[in-house]
Amino acid sequence: MHEIKDREQKKALNAWAKGGYNGSIIAGTGFGKSRCGVLAVCHIIDSLNKNKTKREPRALILVPTVQLQDQFKEEFEKWDKAKYLNHVEVMCYQSAYKLVDENFDIVICDEVHLGLSPKYRKFFENNTYDSLLCMTATLPEEEEYKIKLQEIATVNYSITLDKCVSLGLVSPYEIHCVPVSLTDSEQADYKKVNNKFIYWKYQLGNFDAFNEAKRVLADKSASGEKKQAAAQFYSCIRGRKKIVDFAHNKIDGLQKIVSNNPGEKIIVFGGANAFTNELAEANDDVATVYHSGKTKKQRQQALDDFKDGTKPVLCSTKALNQGFDVPDASIGVICGLTSKSLSMVQRVGRLIRFQEDKIGRIFILYVENSQEEKWLNNSIKTLKNVVWH
Repeated sequence: MHEIKDREQKKALNAWAKGGYNGSIIAGTGFGKSRCGVLAVCHIIDSLNKNKTKREPRALILVPTVQLQDQFKEEFEKWDKAKYLNHVEVMCYQSAYKLVDENFDIVICDEVHLGLSPKYRKFFENNTYDSLLCMTATLPEEEEYKIKLQEIATVNYSITLDKCVSLGLVSPYEIHCVPVSLTDSEQADYKKVNNKFIYWKYQLGNFDAFNEAKRVLADKSASGEKKQAAAQFYSCIRGRKKIVDFAHNKIDGLQKIVSNNPGEKIIVFGGANAFTNELAEANDDVATVYHSGKTKKQRQQALDDFKDGTKPVLCSTKALNQGFDVPDASIGVICGLTSKSLSMVQRVGRLIRFQEDKIGRIFILYVENSQEEKWLNNSIKTLKNVVWH
C-alpha cells in the first residue's frame, strides 16, 4: 500500500512540476495531500539553496484552522523534514488575507476551497509567490469558486475517493441512507415554512430564485418589495433546515446505532452545535462533544476520551470535516446534511483512513420527503457503495 501511495503522490507532484510549479492537487481524504505539501516545500527550498540565492527562502502554508497549523508542522517532523521549518510560516486564511506586499518562494494552500471567498482571496491579489500548490478533496461546487481556482492554480492532478479505495490507499466503505420521519408537530412546522418558501420563490420569479435572491440583496437599486422577497426566501431556507437538522427521531436513530455497536468507535456529525449537544446528551454515558462552541481544553479532553475509549462516541458539527485523522474509528453517523458533495467526501474520509481488514460504515439519517432528501441525493452523487434503507 505504501509503495502505491508513494507512486501516486510522486505522480501528483511531477504533474505539478510540469505545470510550472503552479497548480492544484484534487485528491480524496487519505491520499496524503499533507505529505505532498511538505515535499513540495522541501523541493523548492532545496532548489533555492542549491542555486545559492542571497536571501533565506520563504515558504507559507495556509490552513483553515489553528489545529491544522500545529498538525502541518508535525507533518514535517513525521517525514524527517523538521529542519525546513526554519523557512516555513503556517498561517490561517483568516489572518493571511491581511498580508500585503509579502514575497514567498512557495505557498501551499491546504483545503483551498475555504480560501476562495472574496475576502480571503485578497491574499492572492496583494502578495507575490513564485510557486503555488493548492490542495482539496474535490473541486468547489460553486461555479464562481471553481473558476477562481482555475485562475489561481489550474488542476494538475485529480483522483476520486473511490479511485483511492480501488488502489488500496484507503479502506473500503459502505454508506447506509436511513430515513427518519418528522414528529406531527415538526411536520406541521415544516409544511408551514415550506409553503412560505414556495410563495417567496414565486415572488422572485421562480426561474432561478437562489441566484435572483443573491442578486437582489447585492443590488442597491432593487425595490423594497424585491429585497423583502429575497430576505424572506432565505429566511424560509434557514427555517426548513433548522427543522430537519433538529428532527427528534434522529436522536432515536443514533441511539439504536450506538446500542447495536457496543464499544465501537463512532463519529457523529450534527447539523448545528445545539443539536450536536443533544445527540451527545442522549448518549451521555458513552459520548463526548467536539465543536467550535467548546473551549480548546474541552475539545482536547473530548479527543483524549475518544481515543482512549473512555467515550467511544465523538459528536461534532463541522470541526472534524477537515484534516482530522481518526484511524481507529470504523462507524460514522451523519445527522446533519448540506447539498455539497465536498462535505460528504470529507466526512466519509474521516472513517476510511487505511487499516488492514477495515470497512468504514457510514449511516446517514435524513428526513424523508423533505428538502434534506434532495440534499442527500446531491451530496452522494460522486460516491459508490450506497444502500438505501
